[in-house]
Amino acid sequence: MITVHTVAELRALIADWRSEGRRIGFVPTMGNLHAGHAQLVRRAREHAERVVASVFVNPLQFAPDEDFEHYPRTLPADAATLAAHGADLLFAPGVAEMYPGDRAHHAAVTVPGLSDVLCGAFRPGHFAGVATVVAKLFGQVQPDLAVFGEKDFQQLLVIRRMVRDLALPIEVIGEPTVREADGLALSSRNQYLTVEQRQVAATLFATLSWAGEQLQAGRELMEVEGSAVARLEDAGFKPDYCQVRDAETLGQPAPGRARRVLAAAWLGKARLIDNLPV
Repeated sequence: MITVHTVAELRALIADWRSEGRRIGFVPTMGNLHAGHAQLVRRAREHAERVVASVFVNPLQFAPDEDFEHYPRTLPADAATLAAHGADLLFAPGVAEMYPGDRAHHAAVTVPGLSDVLCGAFRPGHFAGVATVVAKLFGQVQPDLAVFGEKDFQQLLVIRRMVRDLALPIEVIGEPTVREADGLALSSRNQYLTVEQRQVAATLFATLSWAGEQLQAGRELMEVEGSAVARLEDAGFKPDYCQVRDAETLGQPAPGRARRVLAAAWLGKARLIDNLPV
């Protein structure tokens, strides 16, 4: 696997692959990789002849009071993981490479509607940061396809809408969430959990599963949502939300349309998110 740190190096390699007619897959990450990221690389490899992964901790998607400065940077280990699971190229730019000049006046990409609800309501500006960096990475890598995990389902929908609205010739593939044996979704932020909190953390998945069962049994939606929040609070979480939404628009669910139950909740220093189809 080749590692590059500049857009010029990246584009030179991409141009060579394009001249050979290679199909290119892309997996953007913020590093500190785990088995869930490895699965994204493997899925990209199934659909592409060359796989590019990026590691970039994007400052635009962190609020001033969030963990940007302390977010784990583990590039040597990340490179080894990517190489072991089939990546051909690692793009690991610095902040100045991604945002040259005055970052305060940098062009931004926004996806109205999808970005303003759920996590977007609790993290204003977060999804504008996500959409902006992914749009830049798409322009730099120029992939045929990109793979994103379903754990951050709202992010996946934001990127799909951005690709559709901007007519980008990129297939966006969603990969099901990789979980621990007890159901906890793999996440880089799980390492913030203490041993005791880790024992509690799987309650998030269990609560989403319970909510789905209750809805399928015919219980009223608002009652299920309220009970789910109470269950999380009783377990020791501080929930931001636990709601059932339309699986495509994140609006209020309508009869006959696919639904998703989504939650975000704090457990100590860790903000955990998860979702399941209903």
